[in-house]
Amino acid sequence: MEEKNASSLTGFILLAFSDRPQLELVLFVVLLIFYIFTLLGNTTIIALSHLDPHLHTPMYFFLSNLSFLDLCYTTSIVPQLLVNLRGIDKSISFGGCVVQLYISLGLGCTECILLGVMAFDRYVAVCRPLHYTVIMPPHLCALMASASWFIGFANSLLQTVLIFLLPLCGRNKLDHFFCEVPALLKLACVDTSINESEIFFVGVFILLIPVAFIVFSYGGIVRAILRIKSAAGQRKAFGTCGSHLTVVTLFYGTAIYAYLQRNNNYSQDQGKFIALFYTIVTPMINPLIYTLRNKDVKGAMKNVLWKGHDSR
Repeated sequence: MEEKNASSLTGFILLAFSDRPQLELVLFVVLLIFYIFTLLGNTTIIALSHLDPHLHTPMYFFLSNLSFLDLCYTTSIVPQLLVNLRGIDKSISFGGCVVQLYISLGLGCTECILLGVMAFDRYVAVCRPLHYTVIMPPHLCALMASASWFIGFANSLLQTVLIFLLPLCGRNKLDHFFCEVPALLKLACVDTSINESEIFFVGVFILLIPVAFIVFSYGGIVRAILRIKSAAGQRKAFGTCGSHLTVVTLFYGTAIYAYLQRNNNYSQDQGKFIALFYTIVTPMINPLIYTLRNKDVKGAMKNVLWKGHDSR
């Protein structure tokens, strides 16, 4: 069979959930609702972080970065998926697939690193409260956020180039709802063990190192909280950090499942539903977690709404 690399194809067919036509309408309605809530929730977090002076702190600077990232992440995937679910044409152009992989993978990697940075911010806030503004000045926060974005998209560029250099022998039916690394690897008609090993190694760096850093940070946070004599102080500290820890658990748990296992052990059906969780569900519930469990955000929302009401 003649070997053709990915660039010789004109496009891919995203099979998505076409083998379950009865599920497509249900998914379309549910995902459309999720997408609308994702847009509204994350836009609200960004707006509040800029409008309320009380939220001009490192924590909310990083949180607004996370919300902007989640907005971009879901938008790089969901509109194409919604068209796929309700339309007859389930294809995506070659260029569209390259762009979607690069952007979605870059944003996903950036979120992995950014969540680790946010854990460090919480560690300093709880363990070194008197030196918080000195340790976390605005320029350092901007540098840490910029480094997260740079590393995430640099890795995405490398992975995208390596994936699309693989010969596919004319195969263009992608058993997924978007262009993602594990699904694209399955199209290759050559041994991909080297690529899988490289992806596993990078995955350890992008996923497990931030997780280890987060565990270390929260170990210090728990010890510091237990030394607080005031029960109210303990509840406030646990409430502040609990929301971040919930987001971390949801995001990393599903991403590690998807990327840190061998391709031959990877069930594509399971992979689709896991991917739905970390690409669509998690970005939607992030604002809810931070809003419902955070008095500062609730207070900022009341202040902004009352200010708008009073100005009428």
